[in-house]
Amino acid sequence: MTVYAVAQLTIHDRARYNRYQARFLEVLGRFRGRLLAADENPAVVEGSWEHQKVVLLAFPDTAGFREWADSPDYREIAADRLAATHGVVLLVNGLDGTR
Repeated sequence: MTVYAVAQLTIHDRARYNRYQARFLEVLGRFRGRLLAADENPAVVEGSWEHQKVVLLAFPDTAGFREWADSPDYREIAADRLAATHGVVLLVNGLDGTR
């Protein structure tokens, strides 16, 4: 079942975040992940939102997400994201098509 990773981020060190971002797609592509959306100016339709950027990723399944997130390649570049931002990352199960 497809899973989606939703990151909501506030960037406080642009140079480090840009370094992370420059390598992100190359690492993501090695693990069958897909970047579906990345927006630093999303429209808030309801409620309030404290962050600056939202990123939406898709993986074939939870195991694929974990393989990517826990890989040495991703952990290496993620050090810059973790140092440059604060926020939250959610893992959301997709619908299996039987509903």
